[in-house]
Amino acid sequence: MLSKVLNVILAVIAIGFIAYTVYKLPKFDNGEKPPTFTADLVDGSSFDLEDMKGQYVLLDFWGSWCAPCRRENPAIVALHNEFSGQQYTDATGFEVVSIAIERNENRWKAAITKDKLDWKYHIAQLERFDSPIAQLYGVKEIPTKYLLGPGGDIISVNASPAEIASYLREKAK
Repeated sequence: MLSKVLNVILAVIAIGFIAYTVYKLPKFDNGEKPPTFTADLVDGSSFDLEDMKGQYVLLDFWGSWCAPCRRENPAIVALHNEFSGQQYTDATGFEVVSIAIERNENRWKAAITKDKLDWKYHIAQLERFDSPIAQLYGVKEIPTKYLLGPGGDIISVNASPAEIASYLREKAK
């Protein structure tokens, strides 16, 4: 009898783990065209993802409170530094768009400075995972990254910075 109870408990745990893993998956996959969006940048100017067509764009969902995000930021900075001025065979450039899943605007701005996130495209979503852009992209955990191609299609989801760098090197002139 105890054996059957333990088997049932293990089965419930396994099903729960699988369901949780599926729930956390990003909403879109490679090759799909994600929706565009508009937002205000940290400097108050307007941003429209549609204006980024023709370039490679890394949508980096992160948070100032997220330790894995902060540990990954130096690699994102290195990507930006290496590839933002690069010439590509099929694109006009590369940009990083940071979308912060936040509650505290001051901590977010301080993290941008401290981590030297020197690109201009910084968007704060102060409702955290309930924010419009996080909901639009199905972001349920961070860091989450979407690499978009020049046509706006998704090239990769949650690729490592090293994988993104390898891909961009192949596309560089």
